[in-house]
Amino acid sequence: MRGDFTAAAVRRLAHGSRDAGQVRRLLSLAAIYGGGSRSAAALVGGVGLQTVRDWVLRFNRDGPDGLIDGKAPGGRPRLDASQRAALAAAVERGPIPAAHGVVRWRLVDLVQWVQDEFAVSISPQTLGRELRAMGYRKLSARPRHHAQEAETIPAFKKTSPPKWQRSGRRSRAAHP
Repeated sequence: MRGDFTAAAVRRLAHGSRDAGQVRRLLSLAAIYGGGSRSAAALVGGVGLQTVRDWVLRFNRDGPDGLIDGKAPGGRPRLDASQRAALAAAVERGPIPAAHGVVRWRLVDLVQWVQDEFAVSISPQTLGRELRAMGYRKLSARPRHHAQEAETIPAFKKTSPPKWQRSGRRSRAAHP
């Protein structure tokens, strides 16, 4: 354990912290600084001996800040920067019907394109998230029937109701 801390100093740090996990770890280490065994520290923290050992190593290496939970790094991205740039160029360019077999890109088509182009297997959901992060949004035009006649559309459009007007009836008080 580091020699620049005491049990009281570690307890003060625990008292001033807002991170519950860090407080629990600091109190466990304060038990060790106070002369207790690592088994007692494990009971204070509610963990096993190996975990207390890991906390001690993190505390010795990084100090009290080493006991704060960091953000998990997550998985490795499926596409690198050059592949994302090529995907963006393909989306901007649009599909070539003769080459790609489609007239507009769908996610499943882009998944197949990525598989063919880069030999990377990616799900449609993940590719959709990637495209959304790149600033693309799913847009689709309103469907139009192939036999629609443009001149008949105005006849079926709903219009706003006319302004309210007083009816031609007179009130009873006006009639004797």
